[in-house]
Amino acid sequence: MCRREFDSPCPHMATIYLYAFASVIAVSLVSFVGIFALSLKEEILRKYIFVFISIAVGALLGDAFIHLIPESFEDATNPLSVSVLIIAGILFFFILEKFFHWHHHGDDTKENHIHPVGKLIIFSDGVHNFIDGIIIGVSFLVSIPLGIATTLAVILHEIPQEIGDFAVLLHAGYSKSRALWLNFLSALLAVVGVIFALVLGEASENFIAYFLPIAAGGFIYIAVADLMPELHKTKEMKYSVLQIMAVIAGVLAMVALTFVE
Repeated sequence: MCRREFDSPCPHMATIYLYAFASVIAVSLVSFVGIFALSLKEEILRKYIFVFISIAVGALLGDAFIHLIPESFEDATNPLSVSVLIIAGILFFFILEKFFHWHHHGDDTKENHIHPVGKLIIFSDGVHNFIDGIIIGVSFLVSIPLGIATTLAVILHEIPQEIGDFAVLLHAGYSKSRALWLNFLSALLAVVGVIFALVLGEASENFIAYFLPIAAGGFIYIAVADLMPELHKTKEMKYSVLQIMAVIAGVLAMVALTFVE
């Protein structure tokens, strides 16, 4: 699959593997952007967590509608199948959340109960990171310059989303340190994705067509069904204005990334 793009000879596969793995590790480390929150006092963080939740709403919707869905339709041979897969993604996450509620029914009286949205965001972000790993792996199989460019785009893309994901995990009931590590473990699925791409080669591209719209449906479900209702619990006007501005900021961050990808 190695092509002579950028007028450079095809490098040895060991070099490609080295660059690909170094890149996904760098992408995974982006999940630690939430570490800045560890320096904040717990009461201050909890008081203004709604701002970061709002950013997460904007980032998730922006990622779904500005990046994942357009890319899915661009590569699709059958647009109807993309629409069906987006709906399937929404329904899948609805059923998954139902399962988490059933599984934890009766545990609500226990201390430190974790809201199912925390597990949903870990799962959905894991799927997304797996896709990123495949894309990075496929890009390096084409050429190293293309792989590096793709990695930089993914890193820029991950920063606002990882901040939002970290906030959602805190909101779901995880401690700051546990939220940080769970976010990192989810990000490591990018390593699994790059292994998948390097082992299967060109055939791995076919899987992206199925995963992208399903991931988009999951992001839409989490943003609309889980996070937006939480924002409605804030009644004060000044906080509501901050929420709206933060949601718009999350969307604009995803819009801005279209100019650098």
